[in-house]
Amino acid sequence: MQKLRGGGALPPKPKMIHMMKGLVGGFLGILTLSYLGQSTGMPWLMAPFGATCVILFAAPASPLAQPRNVIVGHLITSAVGLVALYGLGDSIVVMSLAVGVAIMLMQFFRAVHPPAGANPLVIILAGQGVVGFDYLITPVLVGSITLVLIASVINNYGEEGNWPVYWHGLGRQKDSA
Repeated sequence: MQKLRGGGALPPKPKMIHMMKGLVGGFLGILTLSYLGQSTGMPWLMAPFGATCVILFAAPASPLAQPRNVIVGHLITSAVGLVALYGLGDSIVVMSLAVGVAIMLMQFFRAVHPPAGANPLVIILAGQGVVGFDYLITPVLVGSITLVLIASVINNYGEEGNWPVYWHGLGRQKDSA
């Protein structure tokens, strides 16, 4: 229990420019996806994108906020959710397994994006007939790319802007066991 006490200091309060980037980025990201959804009649928005905005605009230097992680993470987990739903059904065991497999695959492909962990739940809870494999294109792929494009503008505003840290990670890196 001693380990649960913590004891470290809070992180420093962010500068006003960083808080404004969070406000503007989150606002523009969700507004854009919502507007596009209304104007096209197609789904462009899904709940996990709200959490994606938090990471993209409040912690843009994090590995979890890089374009590869956002786009590939959402695609992997949504595909897992769809395969689980249509292949195994919608039981609590299937939902649990889908989340576990989604996490494992994000780790394997080095594209961990925590908000994407909710995708199998969203898909399985929505159910067959509501969500089909076209969901991978809209909202998942198109929506995540849209958020990445908005993040590239917002996060590069000002002198301190240098986003993304990486796109594809083609450099050599040792895998951990």
